[in-house]
Amino acid sequence: MDRKAWIILSICGLLLALNFYYKPEPVKPAPVTTSPEALDNDGSSVDEKSTPVNSANSVPKGELFNETSIPSVGENIETLTSKNKDGNQVVEFAISSSGGGIKTATLLDQFAVGSDTEKVVLNMHSPATIGSICDGPDDFSGLYYNLVKDKDAIYCQATTTEGLKITKKWSLDQDLEEPGAPWTINLTITIANEGQERVQLSEYSLYAGSASPLHPSEWENQGGAFFLDNGSLTNKDSSWFKKGFFRGARQLFSETVNDLEYAGVSNQFFTTLIRPDRKYVSNFWAKSSSVRIPGDDPESPKYGVRAGFSLPERKLAPGELENFSCKLYIGPKYYSILKNMETDTAEVMNYGWFTPVSVVLNNVLNWLHDIAFSKTASKWAWGLSIIALTILIRITIWPLHNKSTRTMKRMSKLQPLMKDLREKYKDDPNKLNQATMKLYKEYHVNPMGGCLPMFLQIPIFFGYYRMLQYAVELRGQSFLWVDDLSMPDTIYELPFGLPFLGDKVPVNLLPILMAVTMVLQMRMTPKTGDKMQQRIFMLMPLMFFFFCYNFASALALYWTTQNIFSIGQTWLTNRMPEPELQKRNKPGKPGKKTFMERMAERAEQMQKQQANQGNSSKGAMRDATPADKKPGKRRNPKTGG
Repeated sequence: MDRKAWIILSICGLLLALNFYYKPEPVKPAPVTTSPEALDNDGSSVDEKSTPVNSANSVPKGELFNETSIPSVGENIETLTSKNKDGNQVVEFAISSSGGGIKTATLLDQFAVGSDTEKVVLNMHSPATIGSICDGPDDFSGLYYNLVKDKDAIYCQATTTEGLKITKKWSLDQDLEEPGAPWTINLTITIANEGQERVQLSEYSLYAGSASPLHPSEWENQGGAFFLDNGSLTNKDSSWFKKGFFRGARQLFSETVNDLEYAGVSNQFFTTLIRPDRKYVSNFWAKSSSVRIPGDDPESPKYGVRAGFSLPERKLAPGELENFSCKLYIGPKYYSILKNMETDTAEVMNYGWFTPVSVVLNNVLNWLHDIAFSKTASKWAWGLSIIALTILIRITIWPLHNKSTRTMKRMSKLQPLMKDLREKYKDDPNKLNQATMKLYKEYHVNPMGGCLPMFLQIPIFFGYYRMLQYAVELRGQSFLWVDDLSMPDTIYELPFGLPFLGDKVPVNLLPILMAVTMVLQMRMTPKTGDKMQQRIFMLMPLMFFFFCYNFASALALYWTTQNIFSIGQTWLTNRMPEPELQKRNKPGKPGKKTFMERMAERAEQMQKQQANQGNSSKGAMRDATPADKKPGKRRNPKTGG
């Protein structure tokens, strides 16, 4: 117990620090773009007047792209709006003639932080449209397409001066029972070589869009650009590009992917994910750029990440064409949906080291919400679900907590004997350690027993923390005075600043309650160790207070509920009969030794080994005595004559 405070503080500090901190590029030919000015009055380019390649997947010029086509003078927009199985509109995809891709995706069932009317808009800070074909990392051609909307699909067509006719078809997912259907849109690309030279398709990339924080309270490193290579996810957030202590800023991340399964970008709560119809070798790239968010400090811009990946390896001869299809998921990061999609995309959650704990807690939290509170208390359903989950966890570890409290009480009663031992062996640490282990053995006390609940809470706390970081279910959900469980519960801003808290100190009530209840809990815990260690241990509430102050209020709600429940547990335990401190008279079971017996024996063995080593060294020193100084037969003194 003497080392308990240091152990807990070290582990917590290390884990928190780690948590804050889950190839050459191909040389591509310069593109020849088709600008709006290069298009005829009927909306088609000069190159489009050539004879198209006949294919079942190509779009016949006389059917869709005729005199009814929208002239590409400036930018044209067509929209597709998805619906869920209840008939409610979910996403509005805005398809632009610039790049023939998705300019923005407006989530009609998600609101911006602090607003009841402003919708969440994805890809709004991007320099290009999602699904654009570019000439390498961040090299956008500015190619303009003709747009034609036909029923539930939008067709885009353009031709480069090299003779590549590109036809895109955007269509919504028709099977609304499929997981993620309302946020899924299909893309089919047909590339026909109408030129005179062979073209390597892998020299071109498909742009996956950009992602950045949507609110000043969102953290940049909770998103990033990612790809899945043969079951292994690689994620690069904005911190990877920033200037570090020992390195300069990075401009580009580029890596060859052997088996590309999916790729995309994400922020804290939303993602744009592209799944090709087949695996292939690809070159993935990502870049970072600063973005301006309304309400944020203009001197400290946020950073977003954009990415893309190359098309399949194929040399397209004159007269040949290639088809490329993929599915795009553009929407919230619901673990249950991403896990059950056609390809398991749940790795995008990026829970990190505590993934198993976070997954279990996420599933149980959603189960409690759906079963117990969604219909009975819909306004505060998620807050009540967090409280219920916390109580369930505390009940599960009740036996360990009770045993820990009783062990600490027995340890406190041993303090007078421990003090005598420290006085007796103050000049001999080895004997002190041996005597201490013997004392624990005699009274059958395990000093580590009081630490077990705290060690168990560490992975639960960090697993809960990671899960709540990405819990899009909590966005906009209120509880008591909390307006948004995914944000700090700021009730007022003080007109001055403090270190670690900003220029204007926000008054967040839940972290204050968390620290107060944590102090009360520790005061009710039996005291062990010296006074200096007790003071160090009491610094933990202050440490957690600063770490959690600007976190999501859901995390502070969990920790506060846990403290209150622990206070009740400790109160009940304290009302139980005091554990008696008695020497162990009965020997343990034959062949089975307790933990303290093993520790005592080990300490005794180490003591004997050290003593033997000391004796051996003394003997060796005696053996090394010079021969003329060894005892033996006395020599007669010389008389000189």
